[in-house]
Amino acid sequence: MAQPLQRRAGHPGSRILSVASYRPRAEVGNEPIAALIDSSDEWIRRRCGIESRRRAAPDEDLVMMAAAAAAKALAGAGVDPSDVSAVLVATMSHRGGATTAAPLVATALGATQAAAMDLGAACAGFPYALATADALVRSGSAGYVVLVGAERMTDIVDEHDRGTAFLFGDGAGAVVVGPSESCDVGPVVWGADGSGSELLRFDEEGFLRMAGPEVFRWATSVVPDLARRALDAAGISAADLAAFIPHQANLRIISATAKALDLGPHVRVATDITTNGNTGAASIPQAMAALPDATGPALLVGFGAGLSYAAQVVILP
Repeated sequence: MAQPLQRRAGHPGSRILSVASYRPRAEVGNEPIAALIDSSDEWIRRRCGIESRRRAAPDEDLVMMAAAAAAKALAGAGVDPSDVSAVLVATMSHRGGATTAAPLVATALGATQAAAMDLGAACAGFPYALATADALVRSGSAGYVVLVGAERMTDIVDEHDRGTAFLFGDGAGAVVVGPSESCDVGPVVWGADGSGSELLRFDEEGFLRMAGPEVFRWATSVVPDLARRALDAAGISAADLAAFIPHQANLRIISATAKALDLGPHVRVATDITTNGNTGAASIPQAMAALPDATGPALLVGFGAGLSYAAQVVILP
């Protein structure tokens, strides 16, 4: 019989040690976008709740934004880059010359010995990557993991497309995940439905195209049940939550889900979309960073192209 392989010693759980965000300098209101799609500020606000969003300048590329958010998160956690075991970048918009962004981000941070990889699950990318970071830490494969959601959606959105031009923004959000004696990152509930992949797709020119009404109907039918299953998996109820931080896709989807879950007035509901737009895989950590005084259990829910979806309960740092 072959000798069994050794296993690394793991940890009982993992936790989010810090969270940080990078928001591009330029803030763009609805008027200039509406002028290009024969629309209006009122129509955009009514359709998705967005009042403004951030747009990256030429010197604010995806790697720069990701590294800036990650560096803030490391500083907040008090973790030296040399102690980082893995760098994960959730993105759907990386269009740089390098095939993946994560090694560039790791190098920019000075985490030169860390494993580094991109994770592509579109707007569900952050909870997918968080589940991966949790597994790495609990298994002993990693000590500290830097997880970044980063998007330059302006690189992949046609400014004349009435279905997408007004929705998306640019930016990055990051967390540091480390070992814990308790389970502060709950079990992930996730899945995918490839039969709906054409609802969100890239065209021949590399622009993102979306069947908006169909995606809206899918999200409002899937997300409430997904949220309930994540609460059940964590062994808590909606009444136990301190915050609800869903992907910032549409204010109407967020409101409908909060109502379906019957969230009490004590639950902070993230609505970062109003002044930040939909920043894809960056939206959950950016929305988390926008609730600095929220502590306790938070329900995270991501959903989008693929069609992919994922949710978990975490204890906010």
